[in-house]
Amino acid sequence: MAMANAAVAGGSAGTAGLAATGLPERTPGWTLPQAYFNDPEIYRRDLERVWKTGWLFAGHTCEIPSTGDYFLVELDTESVIVIRGERGSLHALHNVCRHRGSILCADPCGHVSKLVCPYHQWAYDYDGRLLAWRGMQPDLDKADFPLARVALRETGGLIFINLSPKPSSFDAAEACFGPLAKPQGFDRARVARVADYLVKANWKVVWENNRECYHCNVNHPQYIKANFDHFNADDTTPRIREEISSVVARSEARWAKEGLAPSHTDTGMTRFPDAAGGIWFSANRTPLVEGWVSETMDGKQVAPLMGDYPDAEVGTLRMRALPNFWNHSSCDHGVSTRLLPMGPQLTAIRVWWLVAGTAVEGRDYDLEKLMPFWQLTSEQDWLICERQQKGINSSAYTPGPYSTFKEYNVEGFVQWYLDMIR
Repeated sequence: MAMANAAVAGGSAGTAGLAATGLPERTPGWTLPQAYFNDPEIYRRDLERVWKTGWLFAGHTCEIPSTGDYFLVELDTESVIVIRGERGSLHALHNVCRHRGSILCADPCGHVSKLVCPYHQWAYDYDGRLLAWRGMQPDLDKADFPLARVALRETGGLIFINLSPKPSSFDAAEACFGPLAKPQGFDRARVARVADYLVKANWKVVWENNRECYHCNVNHPQYIKANFDHFNADDTTPRIREEISSVVARSEARWAKEGLAPSHTDTGMTRFPDAAGGIWFSANRTPLVEGWVSETMDGKQVAPLMGDYPDAEVGTLRMRALPNFWNHSSCDHGVSTRLLPMGPQLTAIRVWWLVAGTAVEGRDYDLEKLMPFWQLTSEQDWLICERQQKGINSSAYTPGPYSTFKEYNVEGFVQWYLDMIR
């Protein structure tokens, strides 16, 4: 499924003297200059000021259900072990032995009885405490050599980590995600399938594409059958407005008793992010087109209901968090997407399909019906991003103006990004 498997050499045309002159100027309401998408120095700045300071989506609690289960998160030179400890606890630890720096876990996921360095067999507990160090002198204290910890927060079955030694508060994000995610039951889910992609595009190209549906009419024929995102103030006809109002009214009446009222009821995409307010996370429940109960190819339910949902008429739960996470979840399945930068022009993307924890493949659902809607939508987007990156690299590229009708969220993303790296 990989769209690409090799990085494009990071070009930096027009950025001579970048370190001395500072960041290239950008005209508000216009796309970023070329250097922001291919210059190695700006890429390093992105890593230090965005990726190593912000809260990053790591994965789902259901991926590590038992004590000793773990998975790795790899970002630049950092490797982080996310592991289930005793009594259900969760820990994030730098994958670096305190003896001579070897990594402890080489496999991307697995199960361990304890964390043992393969080099000299220093052994650590799930919380990073040093348990044993064969052959070391007795005047040293094990308590002085724990694994370096990484900040971790869990909400609604979603795990976030922060590489900063002084991480910002996660409380507001938890208050946003927790109540909306709880009915979905991610903590009681199971992973039906994972797809990994290496996309030959800068991570910002991928996010910009995600933040508008200007491209949806032509590029996502299956997506626009289920959703209203592609309609905006310039092209929402009275008939479409009436259809949206009807779906919203039906949803409000049906969901009120379950506390699942739609929170995005207008045309177009919900506004996100808000650079002025420092809002890097957002979540909402959105009605689907009449006759659709799930984001599947025909709109029909294809797996058992997830979580606490009483019936299939729950619309879609949508969550997003900068710099690396978005999720679309229907009544019967959820789809999470995680970005991790791999170079100035390469982004590693993982997509998860989740179903109810008790669902059995072949009996309760078939991947052939569960996956195509978001597999197609995702892979269509990756192709768009790779084409855009190739164009940006050209000597003919110059910044262009955003549509105020359809690309308001792209402008918001760019403002957020520039605030982060200045």
